[in-house]
Amino acid sequence: MVATDSTERPTRAVPAKPSLDGIEARWSRDWQEHGTYSFDRSVPRERVYSVDTPPPTVSGSLHVGHVFSYTHTDLIARFQRMRGLEVFYPMGFDDNGLPTERRVQNYYGVRCDPSVPYDPAFTPPAKPGKDQIPVSRRNFVELCEQLTIEDEKGFEELWRRLGLSVDWSYTYATIDSRSRVVAQRAFLRNLARGEAYLAEAPTLWDVTFRTAVAQAELEDRERPGAYHTLAFPRPGGEPVVIETTRPELLPACVALVAHPEDERYQALFGQTVRTPLFEVEVPVVAHRLADPEKGSGIAMICTFGDLTDVIWWRELRLPARAVIGRDGRLLPDAPDAITAPAGREHYTRVAGRTIAAARVAVVEALRESGALLGEPRAITHPVKFYEKGDRPLEIVSTRQWYIRNGGRDEQLREQVRGRGSELRWHPEYMRVRYENWVDGLNGDWLISRQRFFGVPFPVWYPLDEAGDPRYDAPIVADESALPIDPSSDVPPGYTAEQRGVPGGFMADPDVMDTWATSSLTPLIVSGWESDPALFGQVFPMNLRPQAHEIIRTWLFSTVLRSHAEFGALPWSDAAISGWILDPDRKKMSKSKGNVVTPLGLLEQHGSDAVRYWAASGRPGTDTAFDVGQMKTGRRLAIKILNASRFVLGLAEAGEGADAAGGPGTAAASSAAGPGSASEPAPGPEAITEELDRALLAELARVVATATESFEGYDYTRALEVTETFFWRFCDDYVELVKGRAYGAHGAAGAASAQATLSVALSTLLTLFAPFLPFVTEEVWSWWQEGSVHRASWPEADRIRAVAGGGRPELLDAVGAALSAVRRAKSEAKVSMKAEVATARVSGDAATVALVEQAAADLRSAGGIWELTLAGTSGELAVDVVLVPAAG
Repeated sequence: MVATDSTERPTRAVPAKPSLDGIEARWSRDWQEHGTYSFDRSVPRERVYSVDTPPPTVSGSLHVGHVFSYTHTDLIARFQRMRGLEVFYPMGFDDNGLPTERRVQNYYGVRCDPSVPYDPAFTPPAKPGKDQIPVSRRNFVELCEQLTIEDEKGFEELWRRLGLSVDWSYTYATIDSRSRVVAQRAFLRNLARGEAYLAEAPTLWDVTFRTAVAQAELEDRERPGAYHTLAFPRPGGEPVVIETTRPELLPACVALVAHPEDERYQALFGQTVRTPLFEVEVPVVAHRLADPEKGSGIAMICTFGDLTDVIWWRELRLPARAVIGRDGRLLPDAPDAITAPAGREHYTRVAGRTIAAARVAVVEALRESGALLGEPRAITHPVKFYEKGDRPLEIVSTRQWYIRNGGRDEQLREQVRGRGSELRWHPEYMRVRYENWVDGLNGDWLISRQRFFGVPFPVWYPLDEAGDPRYDAPIVADESALPIDPSSDVPPGYTAEQRGVPGGFMADPDVMDTWATSSLTPLIVSGWESDPALFGQVFPMNLRPQAHEIIRTWLFSTVLRSHAEFGALPWSDAAISGWILDPDRKKMSKSKGNVVTPLGLLEQHGSDAVRYWAASGRPGTDTAFDVGQMKTGRRLAIKILNASRFVLGLAEAGEGADAAGGPGTAAASSAAGPGSASEPAPGPEAITEELDRALLAELARVVATATESFEGYDYTRALEVTETFFWRFCDDYVELVKGRAYGAHGAAGAASAQATLSVALSTLLTLFAPFLPFVTEEVWSWWQEGSVHRASWPEADRIRAVAGGGRPELLDAVGAALSAVRRAKSEAKVSMKAEVATARVSGDAATVALVEQAAADLRSAGGIWELTLAGTSGELAVDVVLVPAAG
């Protein structure tokens, strides 16, 4: 899609009373109608800037944190577009996975039960009841698709209102057909290269959602617990005393472990003890991970209480005795190792109980048997949770799909770590988070989930004559058949009647983790394998913008997948945003209930004002939610409207305005950037007054700083220098040259002022355009054809050339003198229009000489009858005598 020629939109009349009312809706429609942000597919790769936009999770509503970070991306996209690059800026929606499932369950009052048959006529209740209605997987997926479509419409409406310069013809969802094809194709290639594999192993498990959880999705939460001191009897000796926070796992105990250098237990290594209550003989072993300072220095190894148990179990080659099921309850049957009648009886009393209930029962039995020494000692300790879960994770043995990520392969680890060094980070220090994550990997990436709304694995398993699946001989789909759903599609060489019968086949029941799809967003949006022309034009991409807390998940996994498929990075730069903090300096999040929804803010303050606040947050820096900043942004937008109207009036005043730099002329546009590059920029001779040259010299410095800042992804600094100059321009320069622009000092002086005003305003509008897109477009439309957002970014060298050697310190000196005159009037409590009988400006000779070059403008702006300049050895000082009030 090619952007409409910007000259097709004519200028509008300058309104008598400019207002922000209605400009967002008007310009949003106009941008859409004119294709202002449409991506031009005819542009060569070297002129393209492509963005791997984060797909927001579709789970009901966006919050102000989304507005904050997505504005940052838009600032960069707008800047790059004005620099002359064709910006590929798509938008996606992350709509598969647990957040969507939970929202659908709560919204419709249903829950997925794969055993329920599909009902093509199912309609969810108008008002969900207390108990959720079980529905088939197909019905549930249909409801997920239905609700996410509605949510995505709301998201797009809000993004348009915020002014994101997205090309809305390039959108995707992580569960749509295109994404399923990409995800399944990438998985099949991982599998063919040996990077993906199926294995049965101890797995972190969320008992609420009944799904496996990957290392990247863990978080530690402080929870109350208790140490229980237990005595393990041993033949012919004193009992061995251990401390544990998980007494309910006693029936899963397979060994006791101490550090190999712990002198207290040297004699025990190689001996056996018996577990209290369950009377199973277990060995005492040595391992370096045992902590002599923790508890009694000796611990029980259970299968499995925590991740260290898994390491001990694997490295010491211990047996597995599972007691916790996928539902978070103790299994109905005791492990085979429990053979003593008393032990089996004890297990019967806890079988089927929840973990908490089993703990109470085991502790009471230990107390009665005398194996519990003293009472439990209360503690607070970190417990692992799934980041979206509400109950502690357990570890159960399950069969899952994995992708090798360097957790168990030192060579691969170094390769993906090296990719992080190739990437340009903004800010640079965020690289450390990536490296720390890679260095801390302790296993491969678990990518399968036992959920319903996700991308299915394109795999089936043959069933043997007994009807058992042969997991060692998976049947994989052909790439040409993608996307497929193995639960309804049939593998090559089989018929539908063979599903689930001996000698037939079964589908892989799992779906991919949401990150397994999201890690492929650069491939999804760029048309990998489906649109070679687009892929060659935009991939590898230029920018990955994202939050810092998902460096370990989204950024790392995307680097990993690109490294595996292409042996290269998926993008050249990563811009990392910080969090939004509430007034108590806590991160805003839905789970904490302290989020603010953005629509009310946009309605109350305006989109430009909210964007102004968002731009105050530098990359990687946590930023406080601040309505005061939004109010400041709104005042700035209003000032741009009013000041621009006033300046345009000055620029059109007097004879020769058009020749010197009135609206649409070369003087107004070429020096700043907008307009045809073939137009001659006004030379130094067009700007005859030293004050005007000083202003443009300072403006050139501002443009250079803003450009350098944007190139370094420091948009906050770019806004700061632009805003500071703007207020100085309005408060000092415009007031100083107002009279001259109206012709008070002759035609030449007026022409110089008018040309300077035009160049300055044009430049300021382009500098502000990425931050305040609506108000700058509004003002631009009074004056120039086309869109300010398709105008060229200003060039410091061109403005510096027009300035003709102007000295910014002149503006400093005259501005300080004018401020002193105003201060005198304010202290006298008279109008700023009150006239001054005499004003004596004194200071060092160099400063006074500068003021002298703009003396006429100073007299005019201050209403000064007689101005005296005196060189002294002191700092600049102004002595003012006001004209006495009449009567």
